[in-house]
Amino acid sequence: MSTASCRAFRAVLEASGEMVGERALAERVAWLAAVIRRMAAGVVAEHWNRVHLDRLGSGVGLDGRALPAKGWMAVRRLGWDAAIPEGVYVSDRVRRCAEEEAARALRLALYRRAILAAIIATWPADPGRRTDAEWTAVRVALNATAGAAGSGVSSALIRNRTRQLRAYLDEHGLSPAALTGLGGQAGVVEVEGPPVVAAQVLLAAADRQLVTLERVGASGARLRVQLPLCARPATRRDWAWHVLLVPLPPQVPADAGLRCPSLRVMDGRVRVDLPFTVAMPYAPATVHAVAVGFDWGVNTLLTGTVGRLHNGRVEGDGRPLIYDATTVSAKLHRLRGHREALAAKRDHYATLQAGFAPDATRHEKVAALHQRADREHTRVCARIRHLNNALSWSAARWAVDQAIALGASVIYLEDLATLETRGRRKGNAALCGQVRGRVADAIRHLAAKAGLAVVAVPARGTSKYCPRCGTGTSPLRHAPAPDRLKERGWKWAHCARCGLSCDRDQAAAERIVSRGLLAQHHTVTDRGTGTRTIRIVVEGNLARARRPRKPTGAARRARRTRTDLHPRPHDRARQDRTKTGPTPKRPSAQRPTERSSTERSSTEKAFSQPPDRRLVPAPTIPVGQRPAGQAPQANSPTAVRTGLVRDSHHRTGFHHLKAAPVLALGEYGSGRHKGYARPKHLIPQATTENRRRYGERARD
Repeated sequence: MSTASCRAFRAVLEASGEMVGERALAERVAWLAAVIRRMAAGVVAEHWNRVHLDRLGSGVGLDGRALPAKGWMAVRRLGWDAAIPEGVYVSDRVRRCAEEEAARALRLALYRRAILAAIIATWPADPGRRTDAEWTAVRVALNATAGAAGSGVSSALIRNRTRQLRAYLDEHGLSPAALTGLGGQAGVVEVEGPPVVAAQVLLAAADRQLVTLERVGASGARLRVQLPLCARPATRRDWAWHVLLVPLPPQVPADAGLRCPSLRVMDGRVRVDLPFTVAMPYAPATVHAVAVGFDWGVNTLLTGTVGRLHNGRVEGDGRPLIYDATTVSAKLHRLRGHREALAAKRDHYATLQAGFAPDATRHEKVAALHQRADREHTRVCARIRHLNNALSWSAARWAVDQAIALGASVIYLEDLATLETRGRRKGNAALCGQVRGRVADAIRHLAAKAGLAVVAVPARGTSKYCPRCGTGTSPLRHAPAPDRLKERGWKWAHCARCGLSCDRDQAAAERIVSRGLLAQHHTVTDRGTGTRTIRIVVEGNLARARRPRKPTGAARRARRTRTDLHPRPHDRARQDRTKTGPTPKRPSAQRPTERSSTERSSTEKAFSQPPDRRLVPAPTIPVGQRPAGQAPQANSPTAVRTGLVRDSHHRTGFHHLKAAPVLALGEYGSGRHKGYARPKHLIPQATTENRRRYGERARD
């Protein structure tokens, strides 16, 4: 299931055929969203207490029956009907939308309450940095309090809720021991206020009496919905049917099943969040022969390698797959610094504004400065969010393309839950802003569309030992560069035992793909989130096997004719022996090209080689920047001038980003001598022999 963000430009009144422009349509959608928001906020504020949350969390209604999964039905079974504003007429389907919005907000509060209860029960000695034992304890507590959803809680969410509790203690002057007095399960009511209800219209809670949806062709949809004609509709006549023609983006396939959308207004435009479903093949958790492993690097965002399981041994070709986002990360770092400076300036203006009287002359001036700083802070925050989103989807698209081109059936990633800082090293803490969680979610989404499995493996110790000559016996030495192996550094890894010398992230990626392939029968699938994880570490070496080079046509011709591949000229008298550079006997030689052709004698041969140094600057080809995510067409002037075409090598979407090209998998390793060839399909089919080897029953 995916959600496409579409835009409605205009609508047509079904009764009269009158055309409604985008501005009037956005105004009417905003009226409906405001009414629903007011009704939902009333339900949330009325039942934001410990008793009602406990009743909702019990899952049993007032009549003793279990609460249904639909939110508006659960709210009505509990007797929490939404109150209609006085003097406003709305249908029962509009009340459904408001009650569904309120039910989702209250159920999210139950989810946050379970997380806070687990953190309170395992409060760390140092809230700023947990130890390994404390992380394990909070994970166990989450599985006990949140159930199936507890395993999907990210480390960033746990850290954020810990900071929230710490701020609450500092504000009220309480000690950590007082956290147990919050009642554990009801700590969310005291720590935070009622949540803010979003200004949107959840049409999924309605039926045909309020909304209908049908597809029109391959690139459009027809949305029929009732909208108010004024801000406070008093009678049924103040509502009318509107027909919206919604153009679909290219990522919505023609065979996708459309679902009821959500309407919202953003920047004066009507946004239609349209969910759609697509049938995809099942990706098995085991029985994988070819895999791609990626490491969350320090120097690069993603570093990967390919591995193949053959006769119980993992083989790789040694080619690194690098997605270098250094320039984008530097831009994000500058934007974050600018955001912090604007936040400090905004808070400073707020403090100054509080010190002046409301009728003072300086109060109005400082208020204007505060508003300007707040607008600039909001703009920079939006820029950071958009850049993070673009970077995460670009990296995910590149990683999935690499796996498809290499014929892999599974992608192994480092488990983000195990990437916590220890001791004096703060590398992982500095990389928390690199949207790792968003990249992992995007990889899982795109891999599911391609029929690939994504499994997280333990990250602890992947960069410590050599991936070629053993585990625990040959620790790697980290140096700043390959020519400075005696110095302590971070980027380069060197093994004194086997002589391995490669990038640190590449060595870690080799250990990740080896751990995944050797321990794939220990894969565990979470029922709540569907994520797959390997918690048991099975170590093994990765043997590097080079791909044999295909002989050229000249080499095949020389082998067939039994001649020398590089024959020397027979007539040595015709060979040009002109000196092209200074010699000990001739320090400064004069080049024949310095004279014109008419001044040369008939026996003197013209000099045809280029000079050692260029006398004039080389001509530069003007290459302009193009919009992010777009490559020039194959027959465009830019493509002819620069040689760039729209292919898989230029799908990063950034101008200065470096990524390894997407190349197909060739023959390599010991399997090539036994008839091994590149898989003909994108997803290798699991054989009965492999299923029997890993203990999985063959399926039809």
